[in-house]
Amino acid sequence: MNYSIAIDGPAGAGKSTIAKKIAKKMNYVYVDTGAMYRAMAVYFNRHGIHADNEKEIDSAVNDVDITIEYIDGEQQVFLNGENVTALLRTEETGKMASKTSKYASVRTKLVELQRKLATISNVVMDGRDIGTTVLPDAFCKIYLTASVEARTTRRYNELKQKSVICDFNEIKSDIEKRDYEDMNRKISPLKQAEDAILLDTSNMGIEEVVDRMITIIQSKKLEVDK
Repeated sequence: MNYSIAIDGPAGAGKSTIAKKIAKKMNYVYVDTGAMYRAMAVYFNRHGIHADNEKEIDSAVNDVDITIEYIDGEQQVFLNGENVTALLRTEETGKMASKTSKYASVRTKLVELQRKLATISNVVMDGRDIGTTVLPDAFCKIYLTASVEARTTRRYNELKQKSVICDFNEIKSDIEKRDYEDMNRKISPLKQAEDAILLDTSNMGIEEVVDRMITIIQSKKLEVDK
């Protein structure tokens, strides 16, 4: 039996950072679903495809192949054979991914790959609709969130550490806009699964969150193994 852990939540909640640490500590495979959508977004940006042109989007996905490999213990994302990992965290890529993830053609292709990975390994997946759509039968589901202020501060500090010129209010506005788009899209909107455990990390440190989540996961695993 393979075990799947689904972590959902809004932008900037720390899902990817936490999911990676949990996967490493539990020796599970970390599947960054957001990275897959971002890789697709890289393709759209490179080919000048507008986020609002659904017809072009639907046609373009047929030319996209996205795979994940672990090299020296680190996840690497390949777009049509090219390692594009370094391009995934840019603001331009993030905005395109948020806008195009609503399209059925994009989601259908990527969900198929994500589900396949869960059938062959113990996995930790994070995203916007893992517990509700991608892995509805995951044995443990956690909805990770934080206040807009906390998420903005984290993103602002992250960019500052990288010497990126940024504005706090602009980042906050972008996060609020992405929250609205993610929660109100027609296909698989962001929401907490009915059987997911809510964890607000606004006033928690990374290691504190990791320890709390591992406790939750181990408790759930005991229930399943009974």
